[in-house]
Amino acid sequence: MDTRKTLKKPSFSLAFQVGVFLAKREIKRSNKWTTILIVFVMTLTFLNLIVVSGILVGLIQGSVDANKDRYTSDIIISPFLEKSYIEKSTDAVSIAKTLPGFVALTTRYVGGGSITTNYKETLVRGKTANQAGVLIAGIDPQAEDVVTNISKYVIKGEYLESGDIDQIMIGADMLYQYTPIESPGFQTLKNVDVGSKVLLTVGEATKEVFIKGIIKSKAGDVDMRTFMLASEARKLLERGDFNVDEIAVQLEDDNQALRAKQYLIASGVGEYGRVQTWEEAQPKFLEQIKMTFALLGNVIGLISLVVASITIFIVVFVNAITRRRYIGILKGIGIDRRSILVSYTLQALFYASCGIGIGLFFVFAFLKPYITAHPINFPFSDGILVATASGTFTRVVILMIATIIAGLIPARIVVRQNTLDAILGR
Repeated sequence: MDTRKTLKKPSFSLAFQVGVFLAKREIKRSNKWTTILIVFVMTLTFLNLIVVSGILVGLIQGSVDANKDRYTSDIIISPFLEKSYIEKSTDAVSIAKTLPGFVALTTRYVGGGSITTNYKETLVRGKTANQAGVLIAGIDPQAEDVVTNISKYVIKGEYLESGDIDQIMIGADMLYQYTPIESPGFQTLKNVDVGSKVLLTVGEATKEVFIKGIIKSKAGDVDMRTFMLASEARKLLERGDFNVDEIAVQLEDDNQALRAKQYLIASGVGEYGRVQTWEEAQPKFLEQIKMTFALLGNVIGLISLVVASITIFIVVFVNAITRRRYIGILKGIGIDRRSILVSYTLQALFYASCGIGIGLFFVFAFLKPYITAHPINFPFSDGILVATASGTFTRVVILMIATIIAGLIPARIVVRQNTLDAILGR
């Protein structure tokens, strides 16, 4: 009788159970230090997939958050491009205060001007005045601070108070000592510090003021401005009415920004000025840079993934090659080839799972909370670690799939060898 016709191939369930048994046995008998080294490599691979991309994206996300928290807040209302101010501003303010979830708002008078520092000096021939164009923002210091908390970002001097009629607060990007740029298209002020007396000019109107504070918020629209009291800005800008240039609205929940925008437009505010959520008001180049950095992080992560896959491949292949005789004996006594493949694949998954588990704990229990509490101090942003649940899950799946492939291929190469040759070591 032909026995090949009577022997049945074991079910996959049974083959899998045997493979699990063999995998457990191999892991328990493996060298402890080798296992630690492989798990360490997988941990570093996972961290590289998550952290490198997260830091690169977080660098730009820090700028996005700064622009929202310190300039636009949740909703910002500004003039139409063909207008110089928000029409019927008082009505817009009144309607904004009726928003569901309204917390606070601040209004700003904004206009272009210039600052001159050596205006009292007699300039020699060929020497130009130490002058820079500025964007003047007239604010109510208390209301502005409630919405944007910019008093926290005064790095030198003091924040404006309601009685500072002859004082200003200037952004660090306008001062050479903080932004050492000399370009015909962008002038910064030299030899200027807290207490310096400067000449503020808007059109034909001028005003001598003292610099009370220097602000560095890492939000470009803030650090390029000069702040003064709204009452004084109205005089310089020759505003006889109360029509303002910006209204920033803070809500209880920034997720309600789109609904708040729709409410304002439905209430007629959209006829007076441009209503935007904080996301719509973000500079477009920030989103483009964030996408570029995310792509760069993914490329770096891909290289790390390839290295990890090669590591797993080599480990499994060497392990299988050195145990060819053992594999041959297993096949000789009737162990299904699928059980052996399952065994080596599960060993590879064990290394990956341990590395991923350690990496997840390190990232979400330590690294991300720490960086959130202590942002990385980049020159133009407070960098954070961006690691979302969906993005992390995707990377976990990718690493697992790569591990399965890297473990399965070498195992198949060895298992397919002739049983007798494997036993005899040929």
